[in-house]
Amino acid sequence: MAPARSRKTYPIAAILLLSLSDNVLAQTSSSSAPVELPPIEVQAQTAPSLPPTGTIGQPPAPYAGGQVGTGARLGMLGNRSFLTTPFNVTGYTGKLIADQQARTIADVVQNDPSVRNDVSPFSERDAFFIRGFSVVALDTAFDSLFYIANPRRSFTEGIERVEILKGPSAFLSGGLARIGGTINLVPKRATDEPLTRVTTSFASRGQFGTHIDLGRRFGPSNEWGVRLNTSYRGGATPLDNNAIEVGVVALGLDYRGERFRASLDLTHTRQDVRAPTSLFNSIAPNIPIPRAPNNSLNTASPLEYIDSRYNMAAGRVEYDLLPQVTVYAAGGVSRYYEDFLQSSYRITSATGQATNTLAIQPQEIQGLTGEVGLRAQFETGFIGHQLNVSAVQADNRNFRGGFNPIALPSWVTNIYNPIYLPRGSFPTMALPRSNQLPLFTQLTARSVAISDTLSLGGDRLQLTLGGRYQSIDLRSYVTRPGPTLGALATSYQEGKFTPAVAVVFRPFERLSIYGNYVEALTEGPTAPPTAANANTVFAPTVNKQTEIGVKYDLGTVAFTASLFEIRQPNAFTDPATNLFSVSGLQRNRGAELVVFGEPMPGVRLLGGVTFINAELANTLGGRFNGNTAPGVPAVAVNLYGEYDVPSWLAPGLTLTGRVIYSGKQFYDQANTQSIPAWTRFDAGLRYVFQRPAGKDVTIRVAVENVLNTSYWATASRGFLSVGAPRTFMVSTTFDF
Repeated sequence: MAPARSRKTYPIAAILLLSLSDNVLAQTSSSSAPVELPPIEVQAQTAPSLPPTGTIGQPPAPYAGGQVGTGARLGMLGNRSFLTTPFNVTGYTGKLIADQQARTIADVVQNDPSVRNDVSPFSERDAFFIRGFSVVALDTAFDSLFYIANPRRSFTEGIERVEILKGPSAFLSGGLARIGGTINLVPKRATDEPLTRVTTSFASRGQFGTHIDLGRRFGPSNEWGVRLNTSYRGGATPLDNNAIEVGVVALGLDYRGERFRASLDLTHTRQDVRAPTSLFNSIAPNIPIPRAPNNSLNTASPLEYIDSRYNMAAGRVEYDLLPQVTVYAAGGVSRYYEDFLQSSYRITSATGQATNTLAIQPQEIQGLTGEVGLRAQFETGFIGHQLNVSAVQADNRNFRGGFNPIALPSWVTNIYNPIYLPRGSFPTMALPRSNQLPLFTQLTARSVAISDTLSLGGDRLQLTLGGRYQSIDLRSYVTRPGPTLGALATSYQEGKFTPAVAVVFRPFERLSIYGNYVEALTEGPTAPPTAANANTVFAPTVNKQTEIGVKYDLGTVAFTASLFEIRQPNAFTDPATNLFSVSGLQRNRGAELVVFGEPMPGVRLLGGVTFINAELANTLGGRFNGNTAPGVPAVAVNLYGEYDVPSWLAPGLTLTGRVIYSGKQFYDQANTQSIPAWTRFDAGLRYVFQRPAGKDVTIRVAVENVLNTSYWATASRGFLSVGAPRTFMVSTTFDF
């Protein structure tokens, strides 16, 4: 995991010298002829000051237990071991994804106590809170490239690692990441061993699926690799009236030569959701939030739907100009189409009475990203250097509107006894489609970054200095039909240099102490559809983080602890006026404790606890100063464990369990409306046996929310989301 320490080779030279002397003596005893000894040159060798940083091929090896990686990718810095990383980052492995039967990225992040899902799995999208700040699926990176991952929901079939970097990552990744953190998806690559794997699955109430994973390498040195993942699943979910159909095809190609490496990824997904759970569920001010409804009750009518399709292509090349100098280039493009007819409700009474409103908002989202860079390792005297230079341009376009408003019904309902519109009550064939819409917004982010990691004392001390100049250009256009259709509505272009300083000190081989200070310029927020000033786009904001932490590796189990403070200009919808604005400053201070690994044979642990004090430090008029920021629990716990039953009792059997706890969350800035704390328990088992051919068969059974507890899962971003009901999942994996 950690880079090799500098060492002298005199002991090896001495052994060679003694061995050669023995041969000489033997020859001398049998012949009186003089023997001339060959010259022996003894010199010191210095190991590379930093681990290899190439990003094409297999990611860093798994840590003990196989659930997380020994390192992760740090944007332009490349792959780094976790002990030498001056940030809090975790890479969840493909093995963990498979063993937990994770279907989307939202399933994977449930292992991290600093991350919270804030959208129901029965909608069409995923969204997260990291360190108490919103991170939506559009902010997810694919192979370190932004705006090309699925902007609504990323599926796990073609993903080898899910890496979560906490805190602002604009310095590392190009100025596009959110303040709370970044989720990076590492695609699967073919291994040297041929792979043919078929997984069949079932999830209650009637979700059946099949996933095929094929991997091969070709060529004299296995330099060519092909990895194909394809899957389909569909059927009813545990939510009333809800059904989800998903198809995924992910193809990964790569070439690994002696000095040249390349990869190409192609992905297609389709997701059709019937009666999707309402997403924009709001609460009228000055009323208590009613208790959560039954977790299997759906307020959406059977006629509602969200259909989407997504295509992506991404490529990356690396070339070693010298053994320690690498140039690289990467780029990607994506297209996402979404058509929907969906309702949202606003709770108007503590008894659960609400007003439900249908909405239609088809849209197309396009992403285009490119990056070029250089990595070089060299030494100046006793100081090692890793120099990194990167230039990034990312473009995101949103197409929507362009049609006359359609009269859609609103009706009074109740979250405990919803009223449904019957099928056929709305002419869906007359609705506009996502491929016929004008350009609504265009965001272009350009940046240039440089950094130097100085290494002293055999990598005992590493200091990273650098920064990134970021420029954000945002334009919005008129989309209402009429003579001004397509005209420029608003625009801004702002740039700023944001510095970064990070340090790692390792007083012992397995102990590291780190700290960082980073700034990030991120695009301004957009008012949500439920606000009175819906779709208003705000100027970029500058965010700052200070963090210190400790990492300790015992060889089979590792611990990390960190303290952080993040300062971000705060935006929220005022419940009194229903206006969305950047109204002040939010300051999140927190502590994270994480454990992962295999502390004893057959026992694996993963998770931890996060404490956050999310304070509204400066609000409009000062009326909410000192209050807790909405949607952020003060305490969050995620702990997952596995236990291998002794082989003499039940060979191949593993028991699994998980507990997730979220503390009380406030819904409004005034802290007068809140949802209670909640706890969820999961349980499962895994059984592995071999067929006569010697190939493994793995059966996995899991139950999420074992106690079938009904609860409000989140109160973030002005929304309410109900936790998922008890869900049974079964899968069988065959290796051929």
